[in-house]
Amino acid sequence: MALALGGVVAGAGDSVADDVALPTPLADSFYASPTNLDARRPGDIISVRARPNPPAFFDVRTYQIKFRSSDSRGTPIAAITTLLVPTRKQTDGPLLSFQHIINATGLKCAPSQALWAQDPNLTIREAPGLNVALQRGWTIAIPDHLGPRSSYGAAKLGGQITLDGIRAVQHFAPAKVPKSRVGLAGYSGGGMATAWAVALAPAYAPDLDIVGAAYGGVPMNLLRMAEGLGYDTPHPAFGLAFAAAIGVAREYPDEIPIQRYLSPLGRQMYAGMRDACTNDILRLGAGHDAQQVTVGGRAIFDDPKARRVVEENSLSMYPGIPATPIFEWHSPSDVLIPVSSIDVTIRRYCRAGVRVQQLATPSPDHLSAAIIGLLPAFRYLTDRFDGHPAPSTC
Repeated sequence: MALALGGVVAGAGDSVADDVALPTPLADSFYASPTNLDARRPGDIISVRARPNPPAFFDVRTYQIKFRSSDSRGTPIAAITTLLVPTRKQTDGPLLSFQHIINATGLKCAPSQALWAQDPNLTIREAPGLNVALQRGWTIAIPDHLGPRSSYGAAKLGGQITLDGIRAVQHFAPAKVPKSRVGLAGYSGGGMATAWAVALAPAYAPDLDIVGAAYGGVPMNLLRMAEGLGYDTPHPAFGLAFAAAIGVAREYPDEIPIQRYLSPLGRQMYAGMRDACTNDILRLGAGHDAQQVTVGGRAIFDDPKARRVVEENSLSMYPGIPATPIFEWHSPSDVLIPVSSIDVTIRRYCRAGVRVQQLATPSPDHLSAAIIGLLPAFRYLTDRFDGHPAPSTC
């Protein structure tokens, strides 16, 4: 995901937020940020509204909660989570925070919008599995984990928003989950937010009772990822990398003044991706590489400011150790993510005593591995909610 950064920070200097085009704000006033965020604590509820149930869900009550969280620099922000409360549930029954895959630079692509979208490209395809969990009495929160700037690639941010979203849900009396056991789940970009949330929780949210996390296909080293997805050779998935460059620059405009270093083609792609969702991102970037979209080459590996930003969002380089049992799965031959970085990170967790169960899926690619791991992940979280001892393959 970080590969496009290699071409946009040749000699990164001072910048201001105006140098980085933010996504078009949503017309819905519910998403507006209040002015007194400094007076609130992370996870404090700002406002709540009831919503019609999304078309794919039934026997639930649906709410959206706006809450206080923090961006990548620790500055207060307003974030959103969508809450599905089963009509038949026990007080303090299981609470699942599900981090949906969001490959996007546009706010319209976030779950709080996509759950009601008519566009089949935005459909939440995990809805059938989530309905099974809801029928079992699990309450499910689905955060907009890319935040109010749709900062795709700013992975630590996703972890913070996820944790603060759980806090907000537990503060929301109608959900009846103030003392619930909490589980987390997600795949790919959603898995990245999940994995970061679990790693950050001991220091960032020690108040949460997280009993288990299931994540798969997680990009754990963004620098290594840069070497495989269009760093110096055209790649069909380069759009994802370029979108991540935009998203990270939105969070770190001083370190990554992206517009200063774009070629004419890069500026064209940049404009096209301001509010893009997955399909448009892939279409705009297909067959390109970092050399084509920048002026000055791939200087990220030489620029210490930009390198620190990417390392700061690479889980394999974060020294924190989770205090939560983990189920992790991926394809051993996944070409979209650096599998070796997953192995290094999980071995470190194992050495520290974390209970980790790993599944190497019998599949050749990123997408099929997602499907294969869903049922084992669901079973794993069911056992954690039921209080069974966590297995380990360490």
